[in-house]
Amino acid sequence: MAFDKVADLSQDGGEIWKLELTELAGLIRTRQLTSEEVTDSTLRRIESYDSRLKSYACVAADAALRAARAADADIADGRYRGVLHGVPIGVKDLCYTVDALTAAGTTIFRDFRPDYDATVVARLRAAGAVIIGKLAMTEGAYLGYHPSLPTPVNPWDPDTWAGVSSSGCGVATAAGLCFGSVGSDTGGSIRFPASMCGVTGIKPTWGRVSRHGIVELAATFDHVGPIARSARDAAALLTVMAGSDVSDPTSSLEPVPDYVADLALPRPPRVGVDWPQLDSFDGDTKSMMAEVVTTLEGLGWPVVEVALPALGPIVTAFGKLRAVETAVAHARTYPARAEEYGPTLRAIIEVGRGLSAVEYQTLVRQRLEFTGRLRRVFEDVDIVLMPSSGIGSPTVKTMLRLGQDAELTAKLAAPTAPFNVSGHPAICLPAGVTPRGTPLGVQFIGREFDEQLLVRAGHAFQQSTAFHRRRPAVAASLD
Repeated sequence: MAFDKVADLSQDGGEIWKLELTELAGLIRTRQLTSEEVTDSTLRRIESYDSRLKSYACVAADAALRAARAADADIADGRYRGVLHGVPIGVKDLCYTVDALTAAGTTIFRDFRPDYDATVVARLRAAGAVIIGKLAMTEGAYLGYHPSLPTPVNPWDPDTWAGVSSSGCGVATAAGLCFGSVGSDTGGSIRFPASMCGVTGIKPTWGRVSRHGIVELAATFDHVGPIARSARDAAALLTVMAGSDVSDPTSSLEPVPDYVADLALPRPPRVGVDWPQLDSFDGDTKSMMAEVVTTLEGLGWPVVEVALPALGPIVTAFGKLRAVETAVAHARTYPARAEEYGPTLRAIIEVGRGLSAVEYQTLVRQRLEFTGRLRRVFEDVDIVLMPSSGIGSPTVKTMLRLGQDAELTAKLAAPTAPFNVSGHPAICLPAGVTPRGTPLGVQFIGREFDEQLLVRAGHAFQQSTAFHRRRPAVAASLD
């Protein structure tokens, strides 16, 4: 978005809310705007719209304003910490925070106040980010919302699904109620909301970002990553969030590059598409994928056909493996407090508790074989192209039985969950619009720990398209 003049801040923040994180950062760094002004206007925008959008579990207004004033003082004294300094960021309500409750979309933990920050939150604070609040989510980060808690509303259209788990992150980022957010993805929960809300998300390689202080859904499938407005913005967040952590022994020792420092592609990446496996997707999704391929070929990127390992069987295996890990994650409170669980989360825990060790080990072998076959695909291509959701921009009504209808759930997860199984990184980019004006998203999936290529490729795509520049007319959509 061209931004030649700093607008006067109005009741709901003027045009400031439309800026990308990195654009706003430049204005704060040069003191054309103060962090306090931006934070105050964002809080007022939350007050104006979030009673209907329901993207926040809680808003940390006083703490955010204190952090903003501290950021302004540091910047005025020449102690600028980087691109996140003074920028309002939201974090999903499964990230531990010392200054706010962490309920993880449940009622069981509604009064839980951690005595330490999640590693990702601590790293954001150290970078000067203003943590403006905790973002709403599904119960325990699974597929359903607790019946007693509100559901986030898509800012493009209240009748359109906003995604699961990290839905509050997608809604708040799209609607300008924060300038970026921290989400998590176990089977698509960064990519679904990013796709539905028209923003950019990164599911990093498993282990790239510490899970210390993150409420667990399924440990070996859980990924923590950023949701923002552009590949550049998401890269800025990932640079701060990523890296080894002694408190999380599963975090990778791979060095973390500055993902924003050089966004130029050294050469056109080779892109693979498995066209036969795309046949099952809806018409809007297939049309979007064809348009994306045309755009990439126009950039001079070679696009070739590849044969991915079958997605359907591994999605089925994923569902059972995740159920076991979810049962383990909830062993302290289930079945002892089963009556406090919503029906969707309770059902998956029961599946996990009922799986035999023999069946579990058979599924583990299937996972290893799938991952090995997928790695071989990347011997021939740099990027695999997939839609960000197995159902393009569905209505809320369509998704009411998600988690209870196995066919619907498997269809949704077909292009996402397999890459949680393997741990490969993916960037989700806005890439199309339905006839009713709601967003569609595409995934670039890469080799393990090749997030830098994905960021560069995503940035190049966004320099040639304008989908990430679209902003929802929030007030009109809620009338």
